[in-house]
Formats: sequence, structure tokens, C-alpha cells
Amino acid sequence: MINMETLHVIVATGEWNGDQLRYRRHRLAEFLLKQKDTIEVIWLCPSPSPGHKKEAYITLPNGIKQWTIADFLPQKPFRIGRYIDIMYKEKLNPLIDYLKKFENIKVQLWYTFPGFPILSSLFRFDKVIYDCSDLWAAPMNGGSSIVSKLREKIILQAEERLIHKAGTVFCTSDYLRNKIETKVGSSERIHTFENGVDFELFENKQKELPYDFKTPVIGFIGGIKPKLDFDLIKQVAKQRQEWTFLFVGPDGTNGLQEFKELLNEKNVVWTGSVDPLEVPKYMELVDIGIMPYKHSIYNEAVFPLKLFEFLAAGKPVVGAHLPSTKKYQEKFVYSYLENNNVGDFVSECEELLKMKNCQNHINRRKELAYTKNWDHIFQEMIQTSQ
Repeated sequence: MINMETLHVIVATGEWNGDQLRYRRHRLAEFLLKQKDTIEVIWLCPSPSPGHKKEAYITLPNGIKQWTIADFLPQKPFRIGRYIDIMYKEKLNPLIDYLKKFENIKVQLWYTFPGFPILSSLFRFDKVIYDCSDLWAAPMNGGSSIVSKLREKIILQAEERLIHKAGTVFCTSDYLRNKIETKVGSSERIHTFENGVDFELFENKQKELPYDFKTPVIGFIGGIKPKLDFDLIKQVAKQRQEWTFLFVGPDGTNGLQEFKELLNEKNVVWTGSVDPLEVPKYMELVDIGIMPYKHSIYNEAVFPLKLFEFLAAGKPVVGAHLPSTKKYQEKFVYSYLENNNVGDFVSECEELLKMKNCQNHINRRKELAYTKNWDHIFQEMIQTSQ
């Protein structure tokens, strides 16, 4: 069979460098761009900046074309318009006109969040795929209010529309897959593909490290958001003042008091955002990687990006309230906690510190991470969607 040239449209949550992190959707876009039958990848995303643009799109340094759809107003509450047809439909017309120019070309639509659901019906897409990585309607902080309930209803309706439209649905956890299966009553087109790792980035020892901390270093690397249990780490930091607690990544807490209080501890360090390509250097500073999540419905569905990155760097990991990761629990590799007990967290860290430099355990961590390389995952996803 001869492969047709293909144009991929990826519906993403925000502009390419908007949150200073590399998520699954970024890696997917770059993987698709590398394929020999791909002629173009379009990154379609909302933007809170409604300013007038001279050009319909910009070409990013990596060759991906970024199209933005301006929100009705820049304030956060108006982002709900991304799921309501009347709020954005006309703004999609330039993209539709652009796609119509590509005759005899396969055009595939990838949703990575349930925004702009009507897009799938505005053009003759050869394939519609939903790559679901979050419980999008659930509040990240676990709270509930009249506003959050309305938001949840609108997002769920948008998601249900694109689930029924999609020929294939991928999920990053079994929890998400089970949720979607209950909506459609079938499992034939729904598949679990967990998050992976750019293994080669972490394969070699980093020679130039950005800091020199008092060891041991207990580290979190990634987006710092309300789904993390800051109070837990504050209590652990108080108990183990001889340890350094390192947080690396952008602050997405919107001024959350718990994070501010954590930073008041003398042995807690926050670097702020770093270049994604610099992450391996910060991994090298860490003795134990941590993923301290709160108990919430939102976190039931999460499969964290950093699990296999820590392991690829040869680092042991402690995680809490991430049931999707429980099956990877292994002594001196990954310690999983179903509670947020300070004593248990400290004990697990102390146990891992005893064997942190054991070469056999380092090899096992890397061996597990290697099986989760992004290219392997995406290649299998492509084959599954055929």
C-alpha cells in the first residue's frame, strides 16, 4: 500500500511555548512532523490575547504552523467559550479555507483536549482521533461550586461530541479509558497508551550542573499546580531539615497559599521555569524524584510525565495518589503510596536513599524507562489508528 501525503491538525490547549513545558501533545506534533508522508503539521490552539493578527498563522522554529483562535475576552472565566460553538465557529473559517487548498491530501484531525468540538464537522477530515490525557471537566484543585459544576457540564458535552465523532480514542490511563467506555458502550476503538520518555535525553551523565545543593536532594520537576500536595512536602521538609527539597518548573498555582508557605521553609528551593532541554541537568541533581499528588478525582486519571523521565535518569521515585502508576511499583525503583502520611513518605525516601547509587538498581530503572520511549509509543498509536 502506498502512503498518501498527510496533513495533521492538532487541537492543543495553548500556544506552543505558552506554559514553558513540553507535554505529550508537543512530542506528538514533532513525531508526526518527522514522518516521511507528512507534508505539514498545524498546531491549532486558543489564545487569551484577542489582538488583531496580520497573518493567519506563524511558522514555529521547528516547522510547525501555529494557528490561534482568540478567546472572546482575555479573562480566565471566558475560556469556557472554547467549548461553545457560537463563541469560536466563525474564527475557524480561515483555517477551513486553508485546508480546502489541499486536494488529494489526507487530512487528519487530532484532538488533545475537547476544545473547538465543531471543527470535526466543518471539513472532510479523513480521520478524527482523540488523544485524551486528562479528566478535563474535573477541577484540578478538587473543589466544587456552582460555577465549576456549570463548567464541568459544558466541557463534558463538548467531549462527548468529539468522542462519538472520533474513529479512534487514545487514553493515557486505564481510568480515562474506562470513563470513556461507559459513555460509548464499546471498547473496540478505545485504547490505553501511557505517557513515555525521550530516553536519549537522559542517557548520558550531565557534566555541567546548574546548582550545587546540600545532599540528599528530593526533587519535583514539572508544572507546579494545585494538584500537588504542598502541605505534605512542607511537613516532610520540617522533619528532615538536612535534606534539600528542589522544585523545578513554572508556577501554575495562581498564587496558592500552600505553595507560598512551602517556599518559606529554609531547605526548600524553587528554580522557576527552565528550558525543557535543560531538564536532564536538573534530574542529575536529584537523589530521589517525587510525585506528591493530592487525593482527588482529577488525579485518579493522571499518568505523570515525569515518572519515566526520573527512571531514565536512573533516579528512584516516590509517588502518592497516582493509581495509574501503581502497577510499576518495584523495590528501589518506584515506591507508590496510597496515602499522604508524612511518616510513610519519609520512610520511603530513607529506604530509597540507602540504595540510590546501586548500579543494578540504576540499570533496572533505565531498563524500565527504555520500554516507554515516545517514538515507540507513537508508532504503535499510528498503527492502531489505521
